[in-house]
Amino acid sequence: MENIILDKLQRPLRDLRLSVTDRCNFRCRYCMPEEIFGPGYPFLSSDKILSFDEMERLARIFAALGTKKIRITGGEPLLRKDLPELIRRLKEIKEVEDIGITTNGSLLKKFSPALFNAGLRRVTVSLDSLDDQRFNQLNGNKSNVARVLEGIEAASNVGLKVKVNMVVQKGKNDQDIIPMAKYFKEQKHTLRFIEYMDVGNSNGWRMEEVMTKQEILDLIEKIMPLEQIKPNYVGEVATRYRYIGSDQEIGIISSVTDSFCSTCSRARVSAEGKLYTCLFSSKGFDLRHLLRSGESDDAITKKITDIWNHRGDRYSDERANGHSNNRTKVEMSHIGG
Repeated sequence: MENIILDKLQRPLRDLRLSVTDRCNFRCRYCMPEEIFGPGYPFLSSDKILSFDEMERLARIFAALGTKKIRITGGEPLLRKDLPELIRRLKEIKEVEDIGITTNGSLLKKFSPALFNAGLRRVTVSLDSLDDQRFNQLNGNKSNVARVLEGIEAASNVGLKVKVNMVVQKGKNDQDIIPMAKYFKEQKHTLRFIEYMDVGNSNGWRMEEVMTKQEILDLIEKIMPLEQIKPNYVGEVATRYRYIGSDQEIGIISSVTDSFCSTCSRARVSAEGKLYTCLFSSKGFDLRHLLRSGESDDAITKKITDIWNHRGDRYSDERANGHSNNRTKVEMSHIGG
């Protein structure tokens, strides 16, 4: 029987972001800059990362507490060996209604058939430019646009629903907003623009580089008029818009200028099994120790319930009010955004 739990602001636990690796084959400037995450960076050893058995066990516990959606993240999740096997296991959890993956798309062409056959139906691909030179500058010269577009096409061809995420930075790739909008409108994939966020401590975030939701809308509407449409569900992070006269839509994720803390129902578990109750958390709670010390499911359930019941995170609200205090935050590459 589902045991719905609420935090201090009466927000339920509905979504789990599950990181399967802290490694990535890109070095995007806003996430894993090369000068920090270089050849000598101490990534997690395999014994420190949760096994599929441990991930499945946690997923079942979260599902019993009301979680309906699981998103597989990283790092780059497709670097995790045998990932389709984890998808297959998670699909067998009856309470879970939706499973997705967020990927940079570079390995998607190779793995799309296996992911679909394992039961995956949705994938989100990160792509910040259609211009090869800018894309290379943004990802640390690790891939080209064609490789990602081939991955998107392969995913779509096997039956996966594809969304594309574009992080927009003023002065870096804001000139790509219109080309991206036009291209993915024609391709009939939903494009979501993301305001550049102050996640982690290594990306040199500055408010001056944030292209706001309104600025993005103003640019697009000059060429392709939009109308706002209702969210798919309570707590959806993207504000949805439809091109007038079309059934094609875009979304804008605007946690910098439009806080959505009040409806946030997401928990995040890092690859080494730490539970984070906010994307901007300073510390996590060690679930791996509980999993490996012989604790029962009931004991782990009680711990997660206690953590969630005491959750009062509202970082974006606090940032908007000038109270974020420049605190140390977990890196996005560690918990998958």
